[in-house]
Amino acid sequence: MSMFTLFHHPFCPHSRFIRLVLGELGLAAHLIEERVWERRTDFLALNPAGTLPVLVEEGHPAVPGAAIIAEYLDETRGADLGDRRLMPADQSGRIEVRRLMSWFNDKFFAEVSGPLVTERLYKRYLRPEQGGGAPNTEAIRAARANIRYHMSYIGWLVRMRNWLTGDRLTYADLAAAAHVSAVDYFGDVPWETDESAKNWYARIKSRPSFRPILADLAPGIQASSTYANLDF
Repeated sequence: MSMFTLFHHPFCPHSRFIRLVLGELGLAAHLIEERVWERRTDFLALNPAGTLPVLVEEGHPAVPGAAIIAEYLDETRGADLGDRRLMPADQSGRIEVRRLMSWFNDKFFAEVSGPLVTERLYKRYLRPEQGGGAPNTEAIRAARANIRYHMSYIGWLVRMRNWLTGDRLTYADLAAAAHVSAVDYFGDVPWETDESAKNWYARIKSRPSFRPILADLAPGIQASSTYANLDF
């Protein structure tokens, strides 16, 4: 059986996505916490872009980036997963999953989870020349405003379907939940915005793959009251 190593950070939303994927697929991985701002030479040799996550399967080249890892795992294991496959077999279904994966890994990250995790957590560890220092309250305010329409969009999707893309859980749900979870730690998810979105997240949050995520703690920052509460 192949051995996986995942270079990640507990509060990197893209890393959380791949941890959820591995959990859903029943694949164990050795986790190595990587502080990308330290720019370790050995890590940059694996991924010159210096971004997370990076998955290494024994005997194979390093796979950098959440979307590429998701595709790699589907290409190498998807056909054998049956109903547990996280990418649909049909072309139109695959397009929709990829569209929503990009929505959350790119758009939601740029507008919400990236700024909030950076301002609330990463800046504590960055040197001034790296952008460290006091949180930018304007950036936080903008991200907290942006999340409202994203939550409404999630709610609209799940009122039309059972999960974000249809009747089955897919990569799209896990990507969305990963980014939402990172924001929820800091108490920045307005759960009152959309009851359908809240119910969708409660379903995902109750899955066994989510348990390790809910156990993550940021030193010196207490988790919100909703973060690990399954009945929130």
